[in-house]
Amino acid sequence: MTKAIQPKNTQAFYIQSILSFGISVSAVTIGLVYLPVDRWVRGFLVIGVLYVITSTFTLAKCVRDRQEFSEVASRVDQARLDKLLSEHDPFKVD
Repeated sequence: MTKAIQPKNTQAFYIQSILSFGISVSAVTIGLVYLPVDRWVRGFLVIGVLYVITSTFTLAKCVRDRQEFSEVASRVDQARLDKLLSEHDPFKVD
């Protein structure tokens, strides 16, 4: 059975992701603080931003879980096929 190559992310990718997230949240926070509107409008926008952030994390987790599930299912299917091929004797006469 051949082992599938697992793609690995580099440390630079993780750092870039964290910095990108931090910068974008900071920019939105600064924008909301200096937005020339009433407090209730600002509060409503903050709630919207928090909802977007939490749904982004949830979506990323769902995508990751689905990808991991497909990899596991692929491994199980490959193991079944390998077992079937190893047990098959083309010269056996019934």
